[in-house]
Amino acid sequence: MPSPKIPDDSRLDRIVAEARRAAEQRELGYRERALKMYPWVCGRCGREFTRANVRELTVHHRNHNHDDNPADGSNWELLCVYCHDNEHSRHIDHVRGAGYDLAAPEQAPATGNPFADLKAMLEAKGGR
Repeated sequence: MPSPKIPDDSRLDRIVAEARRAAEQRELGYRERALKMYPWVCGRCGREFTRANVRELTVHHRNHNHDDNPADGSNWELLCVYCHDNEHSRHIDHVRGAGYDLAAPEQAPATGNPFADLKAMLEAKGGR
């Protein structure tokens, strides 16, 4: 019997680290541009931010496409973390309510009946 293949943890760690770095770089690019472009105020609740708490201010993509980052910032708005979470929850509810959810795959109807011989089994047990 061949020995099981041992996963290369260091390779997996490198891949995960590279993916995280790429995501951070992508986020820093548009985040830094948005923070320079817009006042540090939540676009929903109006809360103002300073250097001390600007980490709680997020860049929201209006069309929900994080790869759509036009240079003029027209797809961005600054939202506090609370309003940002609320906006994404509302978007998910809208998508589900509008029937845009991916339909569950068709499932074949059950062909077995777990209770098929129940009566016979109960009668056999009672007849002992």
